[in-house]
Amino acid sequence: MKPTLLGNCIHHPVLLLILACAGIAPASGAGGRWDLLQRSIGVSAMHMQLLHNDRVIIFDRTDFGQSNLSLPDGRCRRNPRERVLPVDCTAHSAEYDVASNTFRPLSVFTDTWCSSGTVAPDGTLVQTGGWNDGYRNVRTMAACEGDDDSCDWDETQDALAANRWYATNQILPDGRAFIVGGRRQFTYEFYPKVDPSDASVISLPFLVQTKDPEENNLYPFVHLNIDGNLFIFAKNRAILLDYKKNKVVRTYPELAGGDPRNYPSSGSSVLLPLKPSPTEAEVLVCGGAPAGSYNSTKDGTFPSALVTCGRIKITDTAPSWVIETMPSPRVMGDMILLPNGAEVVIINGAMDGTAGWESAQTPAYAPLIYRPDHSPGDRFEEQSSTDIARLYHSSVVLLRDGRLLVGGSNPHVYYNFSNVQYPTELSLEAYSPEYLDPSNDVLRPTIVNPSPTGAPVSVSYGASLTLQFAVPASRKARAGIGLLSVTMVAPSFTTHSFAMNQRLLFVDVVKTAALARAGAYQASVVMPATAALAPPGYYMVFVVNGHIPSEGIWVHIQ
Repeated sequence: MKPTLLGNCIHHPVLLLILACAGIAPASGAGGRWDLLQRSIGVSAMHMQLLHNDRVIIFDRTDFGQSNLSLPDGRCRRNPRERVLPVDCTAHSAEYDVASNTFRPLSVFTDTWCSSGTVAPDGTLVQTGGWNDGYRNVRTMAACEGDDDSCDWDETQDALAANRWYATNQILPDGRAFIVGGRRQFTYEFYPKVDPSDASVISLPFLVQTKDPEENNLYPFVHLNIDGNLFIFAKNRAILLDYKKNKVVRTYPELAGGDPRNYPSSGSSVLLPLKPSPTEAEVLVCGGAPAGSYNSTKDGTFPSALVTCGRIKITDTAPSWVIETMPSPRVMGDMILLPNGAEVVIINGAMDGTAGWESAQTPAYAPLIYRPDHSPGDRFEEQSSTDIARLYHSSVVLLRDGRLLVGGSNPHVYYNFSNVQYPTELSLEAYSPEYLDPSNDVLRPTIVNPSPTGAPVSVSYGASLTLQFAVPASRKARAGIGLLSVTMVAPSFTTHSFAMNQRLLFVDVVKTAALARAGAYQASVVMPATAALAPPGYYMVFVVNGHIPSEGIWVHIQ
């Protein structure tokens, strides 16, 4: 259902509270805006994670030779197990500071190629697996404070029980990481381990059942259901796993058509926004490549990507897929939940081929917006195009200011900047959705951080949080605001077309009041009741006026 204009008020079915309106409707930003932030950070962004210090940890693999970013102070990585360059004085990771638009080199020791990650409840990035000497390693990266250039990656050798290359991570209600799959790995395990010497893994026959000759079940899509079980999608179907009992409690039907959606066919997936105290949860899977596409590209044939999405209520006792059609085909796209809770963006990728070296020919330059609450057939809208191809090994993360940070793309075995159609990309762009168009500034709430220092606000499950905010339009009109909602968003670890651990919840707004200062308001909201709804850690919290979100504040729930 579309938002509707009733009198002077904008009403939307997913928003929670009606106050008076200022008589101004949200303006269109004509499909959003692209801005080039950095022409080169020296490292291609295969993996990205935003931390609660508003810095993004970016990294690539280590096994291609030199990057274009030197390690500081003449330092070099000396690794005799490195297959390409045992002595390497360049960085393969960088920390990007959003506020200052600057970056600094970081040092990873073993190969992070096609690895995975979560953020621990204390805000530390926990990064697992990779290739070669990194198969079983765990690396951690703290949310660095100030200008401490000594803050860097820390690595634990052989901390995992199995090789994890093309695996997926999901944070659990108890704060551990669930790590599943990988090449020739049909198992799962947890990190951290109660006993660090524990070398056991747990068999998951579902991964054997979904394996095909092209291995189209890698990087499985994993979402934490509201009942605490795990929805796991691989190739073209899914299960609901009770990981505590190692028991499949629900088997979902095959996604219509039977074509694969996971790496290397590389569609994408999100758990759609959760309502307050939710009783339902829905998953969306979009894009991918027809069966056999990966092998076809090796012969110089680039089949058109899939144009369909499947949407399913994973909480139903007899669930079924609803098929929707995108405006254009897409493979290797990234799906990101936008903070207004009303839109999902599908960005990056190609219109043909698959993931893999030189395995796509036609970039998908224009993002798509998907509006879950619109009527079927009226949910997609194409947005403004970039002019940079973001193909294999590109990524994207949501920033606290509502922009999307977009980087990466290296469809070559090594960094290659010449004599190829799509050179290795070391640039960073920002995509600003329509809600950030300046014409919407009068409707944009501004939150007053409850913490006097601006530090993250600590809350507990089921607790109340008071938010003060202002809206310029209501001050000028001496009136109120439109429909109000509050969302909380878990930042994702994004790589290979899947934003791991991504989650958006509407929190319950139980009381609002206008303050003495014109245009100022106070809202009392109730945090999610359990860690099954919101695993412990750092979330961005946004006040949303109509469909216009504020800049977020960091909230730490535990």
